[in-house]
Amino acid sequence: MFVDRLTIFVEGGHGGSGSISFRREKYVPRGGPDGGDGGHGGSVIARADTSVDNLAHLRNRKFWRAKGGANGRGALKSGASESDLVIPVPPGTIVCDRDRGNVIKDLREPGDEVFVARGGKGGRGNKHFATSTNRAPRQNELGEAGESRWVVLELKVIADVGLIGLPNAGKSTLLSRISRAQPEIADYPFTTKYPNLGLVQIDDERSLVVADIPGLIEGAHAGAGLGHEFLRHVERTRVLVHLVECAPLDGSDPVENYRAIRRELKLFNPALAAKPELVVLTKMDLTNADAIRASLGAEIVRPVIGISAVTGRGLAELVEEMYGIAKQEQKVSGEW
Repeated sequence: MFVDRLTIFVEGGHGGSGSISFRREKYVPRGGPDGGDGGHGGSVIARADTSVDNLAHLRNRKFWRAKGGANGRGALKSGASESDLVIPVPPGTIVCDRDRGNVIKDLREPGDEVFVARGGKGGRGNKHFATSTNRAPRQNELGEAGESRWVVLELKVIADVGLIGLPNAGKSTLLSRISRAQPEIADYPFTTKYPNLGLVQIDDERSLVVADIPGLIEGAHAGAGLGHEFLRHVERTRVLVHLVECAPLDGSDPVENYRAIRRELKLFNPALAAKPELVVLTKMDLTNADAIRASLGAEIVRPVIGISAVTGRGLAELVEEMYGIAKQEQKVSGEW
């Protein structure tokens, strides 16, 4: 199961209370206060971890509570502080406060972490309250309560290239041909039900991460089909590769299919429509494919790359184009 959004409750551990204690030793009359401090409660931390690729491992645990610190004891013995509770999440997870609506942190890189609920501090023992006029204080501090809140975890897949297009446009087939990914491939719509990632190894020094985004349909921005759930994953990609089927089985017009997806991107987030885009006509092994490619290019007034996953036509050219644009975007953003 692929899970890319869930809400959990997090609570830091309470701090231990300080101790009220007095020295009781032979030959030491009026020994004075010796109450130890309470230990600090554990905090709850969300940490980006490459060992997980989605949030499915968290779906059966809604409450995450760190343990509390131990109380202080006599003889100036401090209570033990509790260790932190770490929640592993995949890189690309955005941590938000559900009630306030603000982003706590975007955990983009492996190892990035954020305290989502800090543990309470331990209270001071009565030793701290001794003064020249109050040599036997009978007061201490209680441990602080840990922070608590509802947190929304939202995963946005991080990839160099995002494959978009209508269902059955050939996205999963293309990913399987240019990488070692093995997405489900079938001749019915919505075969892909969650984003698939594939590493495209061009040579010893060059590689790309490509994401196959589940098929979009008209109305996806408003929740139609599967697109509304996964359009947000497109926001992380540097380059969009828009696949258009050469001869759709439903008899639809490739030009109108292209424009329909462009409309959905604009309606969901205008910034998506502004991303660099490669237009690719798939299934070029079919009859009249070259004429359809020329017609599509003339209608949308931009270059169209023709590919065939069956014969391998155009795949090398496409990969080089993807790499070139992705690296250029990295330079512009200062990441390379």
